[in-house]
Amino acid sequence: MINFDLNFGLMKNFFSAVVFLFLFVALFSFKVHPYHVGSMEFNYNQKSKAFEISGRFFMDDLENAINKKYGKNLHFLNPKSEKEMNEALKNYASEYVKLKVNNQFVKVKFIGYEEDKESVDIFLESETVTNPKKVETAVSFLYNLFDDQMNIIHIVINGQRKSEKLNYPDRYLFQEF
Repeated sequence: MINFDLNFGLMKNFFSAVVFLFLFVALFSFKVHPYHVGSMEFNYNQKSKAFEISGRFFMDDLENAINKKYGKNLHFLNPKSEKEMNEALKNYASEYVKLKVNNQFVKVKFIGYEEDKESVDIFLESETVTNPKKVETAVSFLYNLFDDQMNIIHIVINGQRKSEKLNYPDRYLFQEF
């Protein structure tokens, strides 16, 4: 005679263990980074008389911000969506990066991007500017996704570097050289 209560108890314990193991693996199998941080550098090139701008952001964060902004499902590592991602990133950068030099707005052109394992490097360039003394940047990358986003901004002119961190919702940095 089989003891139904004993078998049911064993099955219940086994089922509970399987559910716990599944949840444990599911929770810890995703690569989640606890900080939402990015950086941008505005480097004045004396020869070209333009600011060379580069930024680095976590790939998944930037991907999610772009997809949220444009209602898309684009992925950086997918060659099929490379052209569309390039266009979306160009539009995103034009909205979330602004530059003002000597009290004049300066046009910024999107050059491209590179994927680097877990991050994405973006590249932009300003129109020509002579003798930059006052530089104001407005950077709000990923602010549409995270309210704890921190962007570290570097402005470099003639080898002189000035840096500051901007925490959401702060987006403006003003420096004099």
